Amino acid sequence: MNSAKPWLKNYPEGVPHEIDLSHYSSLVEIFEESFKRYPNRNVLESMGKTLTYRELDRLSKDFAAYLQTQGLEPGARVAIMFPNVTEYLVSMLGTLRAGFVVVNVNPLYTPRELEHQLKDSGAEVLVILENFCHIYQQIADQAQLKQVIVSSLGELLGIKGLVINFVARHIKKLVAPWDFSCVRLNEALKLGKEHSFSKPRIGLDNIAFLQYTGGTTGISKGAILLHRNILANVIQIETWLEPGLKDAKVEQLVFLCALPLTHIFALTACALLGMRKGGLLILVPNPRDISGFIKMLIKHPNINIFPGVNTLFHALIHRPEFLHVKLPNLLVTIGGGMAVQKKTADLWQKLTGIPIAQGYGLSETSPVVCVNTPLVNSFNGTIGMPVPSTDVIILDDDGVELPNGTPGEICIKGPQVMAGYWNQAEETKRFITVDGFFKSGDIGILDDEGFITIVDRKKDMIVVAGFKVFPNEVEEVISQIPGVRECAVIGASHRKLGEIVKAYIVKDDKHLTEAQVIQFCKEQMTSYKRPRKIIFVHDLPKSNVGKILRRELRAL
Repeated sequence: MNSAKPWLKNYPEGVPHEIDLSHYSSLVEIFEESFKRYPNRNVLESMGKTLTYRELDRLSKDFAAYLQTQGLEPGARVAIMFPNVTEYLVSMLGTLRAGFVVVNVNPLYTPRELEHQLKDSGAEVLVILENFCHIYQQIADQAQLKQVIVSSLGELLGIKGLVINFVARHIKKLVAPWDFSCVRLNEALKLGKEHSFSKPRIGLDNIAFLQYTGGTTGISKGAILLHRNILANVIQIETWLEPGLKDAKVEQLVFLCALPLTHIFALTACALLGMRKGGLLILVPNPRDISGFIKMLIKHPNINIFPGVNTLFHALIHRPEFLHVKLPNLLVTIGGGMAVQKKTADLWQKLTGIPIAQGYGLSETSPVVCVNTPLVNSFNGTIGMPVPSTDVIILDDDGVELPNGTPGEICIKGPQVMAGYWNQAEETKRFITVDGFFKSGDIGILDDEGFITIVDRKKDMIVVAGFKVFPNEVEEVISQIPGVRECAVIGASHRKLGEIVKAYIVKDDKHLTEAQVIQFCKEQMTSYKRPRKIIFVHDLPKSNVGKILRRELRAL
């Protein structure tokens, strides 16, 4: 296998070839260190309200203590369904501190998607924002949870929170009716405080997160991320960014958290790295509100670290009001989640003065595998070099390593690679080679200097605004529509989103309409998975054994 690691010769000065985890026994230690080191610093700002490291320490400890009263076994799963608000960090950190496993849930999920994840993970507790309670309500009888903990947008924001809750519930109508047995977060925190926290024994090989991802079969799988996996990736990113930060005279780094913290990119590169550095996290609950987002950026010219995806950068720079945004303290812009388009990157650099350092990662790798150094002068189109302690090889379909410059499947080995897929031993064997390389399913080229370029995606995966969509899942939903005989789903290129989902449908009922298909999909799938284009056809191309040939549809 690739022993040369050509990228090492191009590492920036001061970046070690390997990381050292010997000083830590769990991921929990890195944020508990920061609680002790920076008690009086603000750790986050959410909806205009700040919280200190000392306060987050206390709240997350109270939450951990409450969970310890619920009769949960070590390693029990706690599902968390929040946008970027204070409650997410309190419940996520509290779950880890109590020795339990965090199951991050996309807050945009439909009842069907939520039910699958709760059942598959075996979650016993759900922590959820009241805005999404109507979603859980529809599957509550099937979920078999021990406890549901409900919070409101303003619950941890003091007097201001009362106003926020009134507006959310009665003016903006963001909270649909719901009715099920639960405990309120504030009550849980009060009970936890009374009970007092008992620190459990947690090791590097304990599970920290079940991070759900799509699979090439369309089945949503839980990537088992151990404490060592996430800890390693935090240290890897920290050491990689250090050359770009060492000359910056910044007392406290300010991280913009616009990407959802339930997504692995923002979880590791924003929340956990930010706390590791004693930083301030600026939480953005709804980055899709671009006008509101820009107003927030105008109020925060002190942002230093700006992780984002191509669609976010594109949406910002094409708004006239973005010209009023001044980010004089911006040190690093990291692009990930999907391919960053050169046109977007060049305009971003023109407007902010800072190039986008593109990176690459997956849920299964905690997530960062490769990234460009923050010292780059301009966007270069590659995904950069593997971070310390990481090996990347390019394999052909037979598992043979290919020479540099030849496209093949990107395969990754390192301390950040998952332990396997939750309850899916066969899938784990399929995707992890006998010598420990994770097969990414992405096609790339490694050059002689150690830089990697993504060429294409293997098989039929569709990437919509950085989110992976798998045709089998979408086809399964469409096939349930009365009047559909058969269907096939492919990706179609899109200027803003990278790709959109395109569905070809053969009707059984001539009266079936596009609107009916769209409505059914809206009820069953979160927005990025839904078809944006629907084409009715008389038949679908098939192989001699009857398999639908998606590649022929792409050629139409």
